[in-house]
Amino acid sequence: MAKEGVEKAEETEQMIEKEAGKEPAEGGGGDGSHRLGDAQEMRAVVLAGFGGLNKLRLSRKAMPEPQDGELKIRVKACGLNFIDLMVRQGNIDNPPKTPLVPGFECSGIVEALGDSVKGYEIGDRVMAFVNYNAWAEVVCTPVEFVYKIPDDMSFSEAAAFPMNFVTAYVMLFEVANLREGMSVLVHSAGGGVGQAVAQLCSTVPSVTVFGTASTFKHEAIKDSVTHLFDRNADYVQEVKRSSCDTILREVPSLCHLANFCSENRPGEKRGRQEHNYPAHNARISAEGVDIVLDCLCGDNTGKGLSLLKPLGTYILYGSSNMVTGETKSFFSFAKSWWQVEKVNPIKLYEENKVIAGFSLLNLLFKQGRAGLIRGVVEKLIGLYNQKKIKPVVDSLWALEEMANDSTETSEAGEEEEDHEGDSENKERMPFIQ
Repeated sequence: MAKEGVEKAEETEQMIEKEAGKEPAEGGGGDGSHRLGDAQEMRAVVLAGFGGLNKLRLSRKAMPEPQDGELKIRVKACGLNFIDLMVRQGNIDNPPKTPLVPGFECSGIVEALGDSVKGYEIGDRVMAFVNYNAWAEVVCTPVEFVYKIPDDMSFSEAAAFPMNFVTAYVMLFEVANLREGMSVLVHSAGGGVGQAVAQLCSTVPSVTVFGTASTFKHEAIKDSVTHLFDRNADYVQEVKRSSCDTILREVPSLCHLANFCSENRPGEKRGRQEHNYPAHNARISAEGVDIVLDCLCGDNTGKGLSLLKPLGTYILYGSSNMVTGETKSFFSFAKSWWQVEKVNPIKLYEENKVIAGFSLLNLLFKQGRAGLIRGVVEKLIGLYNQKKIKPVVDSLWALEEMANDSTETSEAGEEEEDHEGDSENKERMPFIQ
């Protein structure tokens, strides 16, 4: 974390401690709410209209109350994800009408229970998915989207947990069936999902992880992946070369065997075949990887499919190549769409390849798979309790700073590279008190 990020995080934590010891302000409640007459209000970051950062406003809104089956949560932290940038630009299918409060995940304390809610009590520490409205001091969300958090998990960690780790887990284990000895290519390896993928892969023996990321991210994430490439490099050839090198390192005699056999002249008996070394593995490994996780789309779709081994799985879970600036760009959208390789089902059949897509929010809010996701969260919490995974929180930001933030993100969780100040670019998490 750059010095500025550390200082801001410390300032935010000090602000929280200071606010916790304050007496209720005149006309306000001790719970952080504000009263105008008989109505309670709260602060929220409001998106006034689709477009640039100037469309975000810190406003006061009526505080929601839980309906039947909902919990009311006093928000302590909420996550900032790439999908929030897409929403701000209106770069999603069927965007809701503005004004709206962005945000899809948060953590906090249960403040009230709606009718028929069971299994939770007022005061419980929880994290939750929210169908918008997470960037506020208070949210209400159905009980099926709420999960208790471990005692030693901080609120900021909990706010960085649901979207990133659930997305990574479902893609790796539910869709692609990750197993021992497999290989994975993940784009935007420095983003939230990318880091979650790397951590989860480390829980399976002998998994090789290839990652692409902006160069300014490499130093921070180099130890989390097996092979790391610049996102603008020809990573297809690099992955194949690295795959072959890995096989040769793991089977040292294979290199000697390959050289020995290649020296045989036509008609001569091949030497040392009785050792039966798997020389064909070098060729198979050079064909690519078992799993490709693509949040970029565009020409990366064709590259990803070309890298798949037989029975490999390509999963598209984003389209950040369509976002190249602060506001929606028709040119970027058209270019990305044009570069997407048109998939031929017959070719997939002939090459024994699988192509899939994944949208966590659609799975939750449109397709009714909350039960599946709850099971995934329980497994992830188990891994957290075993110290095998841990959310990465780069920095903390106060609610007021979100409406005035000027940092852009260009990949899923990675910020756009600024050649004049790479080290100061941050993946930001608003902290709400």
